[in-house]
Amino acid sequence: MTSNLLKLSPWLLAFGLGSAQAAPDMVVVAYGGAGQKAQDAAIFQPFSAQDGSKLIQSEYNGEMARIKVMVDTGNVDWDLVQIEGPDLMRGCEEGMYEHLDWAKMGRAEQLIPDAAQECGSAVLVWSVAIAYDRNKLAQAPTSWADFWDVQKTPGKRGLRKRAVYNLEFALMADGVKVEDVYKVLATKQGVDRAFAKLTELKPYIQWWEAGAQPAQWLSAGDVVMTSTYSGRVAVAAQQGSPMALVWPGSLYGMDYWAIIKGSKHVDQAKRLIAFANQPDTQVRYVNEIPYGPTNTVAAAELDPKLANWVPTSKQNLEGALAMNVEFWVDHGDELEERFNAWASK
Repeated sequence: MTSNLLKLSPWLLAFGLGSAQAAPDMVVVAYGGAGQKAQDAAIFQPFSAQDGSKLIQSEYNGEMARIKVMVDTGNVDWDLVQIEGPDLMRGCEEGMYEHLDWAKMGRAEQLIPDAAQECGSAVLVWSVAIAYDRNKLAQAPTSWADFWDVQKTPGKRGLRKRAVYNLEFALMADGVKVEDVYKVLATKQGVDRAFAKLTELKPYIQWWEAGAQPAQWLSAGDVVMTSTYSGRVAVAAQQGSPMALVWPGSLYGMDYWAIIKGSKHVDQAKRLIAFANQPDTQVRYVNEIPYGPTNTVAAAELDPKLANWVPTSKQNLEGALAMNVEFWVDHGDELEERFNAWASK
């Protein structure tokens, strides 16, 4: 049977369409890789079949500047995007996203705290953790201090090319307790301390920008360990890869669906969000890739064997750090600007 789901490469989407009028179908943009393949199978294709509508998929690396240009110029080529919490909050305040009426959307009472936002609906609970190859390390890392210890374990380390996550990890590597990370990071001395710790590791860092890169680099032996979105490595491990995760010291939070202001497919996008929030949709998604569900009914229905890989499982939350979204909303711009200047030196 022919799928209702159309796919378009990011390059074609950016340069081939030219205007929103050239894209008669809704464009949904996510982060690619295993995560988007899971969304395709569990959400996009079933939604299109049920809704009788078509959509076009594309992927990006979270570039908010690109969305801002669309909104400012009125040339909105994308409709529904997956974004991180701080970017959602800032963008909502700046009028970049459509507001959601949860009385009409429904299921808000089933969702975990902070999942139902003014301009967004949580896609999943993610975790960023240390990943390594069990076959290549004689001694497995157990903490960010081990990640930083290039004497004990020589070789390259993979880190995402953003301030967010890395400043938290650097402080934990420098001995700051999980419960004190944001208290320390809220001070100038704490920020300086985090950057100083990153500078220690800088010669050994290989920066990743796409979520699929960490697992690829581990598999190829390009890095000895790396930060990664847990779901990517979980899928590889479930398929027989020797990759493993270090949960203590992991950082978890939520990604959101947001509808770009000026979208010509607002109603369809809202129907997709409502479909994605249904318990059976979320169970199907977590079975495809073990990120945490945002619907509490879905969480209760999960197969217990998935618990080892789901970020919100009790054992995986022990020693983990919840992202402080408000901190990054308040300080993200200045810290990312400082990080970019630091990384380019």
